[in-house]
Amino acid sequence: MALLTKEAENNIINILIAEGLVDSNLVQSVRTEVEGSGSEQSVLGELTRRGVANEDMVARATAMLIGVPYVELKNVTIEQEILSMIPQDAQVRELAIPLGEKDGMLNVAMADVTNVQATDYLSNLMGRPIRVWMSSEHGIREMIEKSHGDLTGVTEAVKEGNEEAAAEQSNVKTIVQDSPISKALTTILSYAAKTKASDIHIEPLESSLIIRCRIDGVLRRIMELPKNVAPALVSRVKILSNLKIDEHRVPQDGQFTVLVDGKEIDLRIAISPVTWGEQVVIRLLDKTGTSMEVDKMGMAGRALRDVLSGIEKPNGMILTSGPTGSGKSTTLYALIQKIKSEAINIVTLEDPVEYKMDGINQIQVNVDAGLTFANGLRSILRQDPDVVMVGEIRDSETAGLAVQAALTGHLVFSTLHTNSAAGILPRLLDMGIEPFLLASTLNVVIGQRLVRRITEKRENYKSSELETEGINQIVGDLLPAKEGDVAAVSEDLGYPGLPIKNDNFYMLAKGLATKETPGGYKGRAGLYETIVVDEDIQKLIISHATAAEIMRLAKSKGTVTMRQDGILKVLSGITTIDEVNRVASDLS
Repeated sequence: MALLTKEAENNIINILIAEGLVDSNLVQSVRTEVEGSGSEQSVLGELTRRGVANEDMVARATAMLIGVPYVELKNVTIEQEILSMIPQDAQVRELAIPLGEKDGMLNVAMADVTNVQATDYLSNLMGRPIRVWMSSEHGIREMIEKSHGDLTGVTEAVKEGNEEAAAEQSNVKTIVQDSPISKALTTILSYAAKTKASDIHIEPLESSLIIRCRIDGVLRRIMELPKNVAPALVSRVKILSNLKIDEHRVPQDGQFTVLVDGKEIDLRIAISPVTWGEQVVIRLLDKTGTSMEVDKMGMAGRALRDVLSGIEKPNGMILTSGPTGSGKSTTLYALIQKIKSEAINIVTLEDPVEYKMDGINQIQVNVDAGLTFANGLRSILRQDPDVVMVGEIRDSETAGLAVQAALTGHLVFSTLHTNSAAGILPRLLDMGIEPFLLASTLNVVIGQRLVRRITEKRENYKSSELETEGINQIVGDLLPAKEGDVAAVSEDLGYPGLPIKNDNFYMLAKGLATKETPGGYKGRAGLYETIVVDEDIQKLIISHATAAEIMRLAKSKGTVTMRQDGILKVLSGITTIDEVNRVASDLS
C-alpha cells in the first residue's frame, strides 16, 4: 500500500470507528499518546501494532475511502485455472491475485490499487482490461503461498541471481551449490517431489522460460521465469547429471539423485536442443509413493485372477503393454513382489532401475559399456535365475532371447509398447518370433492405462441420457440384470455394489476441485485388460490372426477390455467418464 497522508489516515480511522471495528475512546487514547511522545509513528500504525486494528480491517476501510470493492481472500476459494491466469512471478512482484472473469474483464485483487503502473502492466500482460479489488498485503501473500507452495522461493532466488545469471551465461563454471540458480532448481525439484509429479518440463520460449509438471498424468504450468536464467539453470542440471555443459547441438541423457524430506528420489534427465534454446525433461522416480500391490493399483476381478494364475506357473512369459507412463514397470514390480521368495533367484535387467528392491538382483543397462538388453539377457541366463524381468523388449534379438529363456524353464516378465493386450501378439510376430514358439511360451498378456482417481471430496449426480446410453453400450452386457444377480456379478468383476442395468440413469460421482486436487482428482488407478493364452488363442497366433480377431475371441471367453474396466470404475466411483475417454477413447 502506498504511503497515506495524515488526512487519509484520519479518514480511515473514522471509517473503522463508524463501522464499529474499533473503539473511539481507545483511538483517542492512542492518538494522545502518539502526539504527546513526539514519535514519527502514525496513529493508524500504532493501532495496528497494538492489534487494535489489523491489516484486513485497514484494507477494507481504505477500499471504502477510495471507492473500490474489497475482498477478504481467506474467505474466498479460487480455482487453480483462474489463479494461473497471472504468472506466479507477476503475482509476487505486483502483489496481485486473479479472482475470475466477468463481462470481458479480469477481476484482480491488489494490495495497492493506487499503483497505476502495476495496473497497466497487468492489463497489458493479460491482454484485456482489469477491474481492481482491494485486499490486504498479508492476505495476498498467504493466497500466493497456498497456491504455489514452495515455489515462491524460486522467484526470490531468480530475482536475487539475475546479475549472477547474466554472468553465468559466459562462464557457467561459476555455478556453485549456494548460488541463487542452484536454490531455484532445488526449490522446483522439491515442489515436484512433494506434489507427486512424475516429470518436470523446463521449456524455453522466445522471451521466457516455462516450468511445467506432470501431476497425475496431466501437465500443469506452474511458473514462468525470465529468459536470461535459462542458460544457468540448464547448465546446473548438466553439472549435476555429469553431462557436457558446453554441448548445445545434440541431445544428452543423464541422471542424478536428490534428497527430499529424508527420501532419496532418482532423477532421469533428457536434454534436447529446441528452437529457443535447450529443453530439459526430468523424470522423477520415487518408489515410496507407489503401491506395490496389484489389487490396490486397480487390477480387479477377472483380470486379477488371470494374472495371478499366470505367475503361479514355473515358466513362460507374462507381458504387459501400453504407452510411456502407463504404469507397465510398476505392474511388473508388483507381480515380482508377489512371488518374491528366498527359494527362488530373481534377476532383472532395467533401463533405468526405477525401484530398488531387497532380495532381487537388479542390473542397470549401460549401452556405452556394451551392456544392452540383449547382451545383459545372455549374461543373466548364466546366473541360474528362476525368474527374469527384462525392462523392455525393444528389438528382435531381445525378443528372441526372452522367448528362449521362457522355453528353457524360466518365468519371464517384460513390457512392450503396443496399444492393447492383443496387440502384443502381432508385434512379437513382426519382430520375427516364430508363431509356434510364441504360442507355447506366453502365459498371459496385459494391456493397461492410468486414469486419475476422484478425490474424497466429491458430489454425486445423475448421468445424462447420452452418458447412460454410452455406459449401456460398453458394459450393459456385464452389469447385473436383476437385484438377485448383484452380489455374484460384482464379485466376478471385482467391483462391489455394481448397479443393475438401467436405461434411465446411473448415479455417478465427480470430485470437488481445490488447490490440492485440481479438477477434483488425486492419485491414479490402472485400467487393465488381460488375455490368457489358451489353446484357442494359440491357434489364432499360429494362423497369424490380427489383434482385432484375437480380442474378439478373448472377449467371448470373458476378457474385460480396458474401456469396459474404465466404465466399471466410473460406476464404482473411482474415476470419471471424462478420464476414461481421455486415455481409452480409442479402445473397444
